[in-house]
Amino acid sequence: MIEAQGITKNYGDIQVLKGVDLTIVKGEIVSIVGASGAGKSTLLHILGTLDRPDKGQFQINGQAMDQLNARQLASFRNKHIGFIFQFHNLLPEFTALENVCIPAYIAGTDANEAQSRATELLDFLGLSHRAQHKPSQLSGGEQQRVAVARSLMNKPDVIFADEPSGNLDSANSKELHKLFFTLREQFNQTFIIVTHNEELANMSDRKLAMRDGKIIE
Repeated sequence: MIEAQGITKNYGDIQVLKGVDLTIVKGEIVSIVGASGAGKSTLLHILGTLDRPDKGQFQINGQAMDQLNARQLASFRNKHIGFIFQFHNLLPEFTALENVCIPAYIAGTDANEAQSRATELLDFLGLSHRAQHKPSQLSGGEQQRVAVARSLMNKPDVIFADEPSGNLDSANSKELHKLFFTLREQFNQTFIIVTHNEELANMSDRKLAMRDGKIIE
């Protein structure tokens, strides 16, 4: 699904990524671990098309990302990529249902169709009774599950998760980790997860360790 060769990234005089090669197969759950500053999140943001590499190239499902302009890249991202962040990034003025619908609205999906899909996802994640609640009325675990539902909204090819359980207690972390594997079993969903959580990393199909801007194992 993803092929990356020679990915480098500099910020000023600091070289954060130093020629990363990576292959991800559909349906894999891959974790990326390493100390702070190793380049994990930078790599995740580049593979998720939120940033561009200085050198190197990569493709997702055969589409070379360097061949897309900014508008085309944004459209590709909306249709093919889902994101889960540590702090969930839900919009506080919208309900759980409305937050989940946002990617579909951006894609131009009919409102009724979007709401139907969002309702199904919230039900699947055990949140149907919280659909009309705003983020401030939800627990941390519930907010993160809403974020998971939002990431699934447009049936993405791959979901990138950046420290998804970093803001959760141990019980909610375990539930979130189990959920990733349920989603893989149900939908053959692909996940690339940056994490400091060793339990989640060890559960993954592959654990990639980064140090000083390179994958070392």
